[in-house]
Amino acid sequence: MNKKIGACALVLALAAAVSAASFFAVRAAQGEPAAVTAEQVAALREGSRGEDVKTVQQKLKRWGYYSGGVDGIYGPATKKAVMYFQRKNGLVADGIVGSKTYAALGMMQQAGTGGSAGSANGYTDADTYLLARCIYGEARGESYTGQVAVGAVVLNRVKSDQFPNTISGVIYQRHAFTAVSDGQINLTPDQTAINAAKDAMNGWDPTYGCLYYYNPATATSEWIFSRETVVTIGRHVFAI
Repeated sequence: MNKKIGACALVLALAAAVSAASFFAVRAAQGEPAAVTAEQVAALREGSRGEDVKTVQQKLKRWGYYSGGVDGIYGPATKKAVMYFQRKNGLVADGIVGSKTYAALGMMQQAGTGGSAGSANGYTDADTYLLARCIYGEARGESYTGQVAVGAVVLNRVKSDQFPNTISGVIYQRHAFTAVSDGQINLTPDQTAINAAKDAMNGWDPTYGCLYYYNPATATSEWIFSRETVVTIGRHVFAI
């Protein structure tokens, strides 16, 4: 009896080994790596389901990249929206939400950053860097005060119930910032822009609570001219 049990166990073990070998052989034949990393397992792709998929759909829908239902099912429409977002933000447009796309979406825990605070106000280092990129893309030719002012407008929007409630959500809201539309958001910010972002995060608001700014020499929207002007700093008019 013991011999029969031992033989049976050996057969099962061999079958499992053959099955595993076949799986990795197929992956290799398809040009895929045999090893699956932790990041690959955590990434969202077509066929994924769950709350993280819902969060991605909600963010992309709010920012104008996605028009489908928020159902937690990563289907072709979600993949198309993710690729659109990736293209617009200088990422590899593969339709897979890995660490870099997670970070761009403001989903810091999923990105593996741990959401470490970058200031006493609870902002992360990634938040600071993204705000600095926005400041650099939008206002690097302005005075230091003017650069802090642009950062303050972003943060004022985060606090307002009229806009998304995260820095990434505000910055990537569709058509909100020229730097995102023309790709300048992907430039590397200098130390001045980084310092301006930190000062804005620490509470300096040269705009006195403004939610909008524009350059009157280049603005084409009649609506923006209807906003109440609070202060002018350099070439930018700041308004509510």
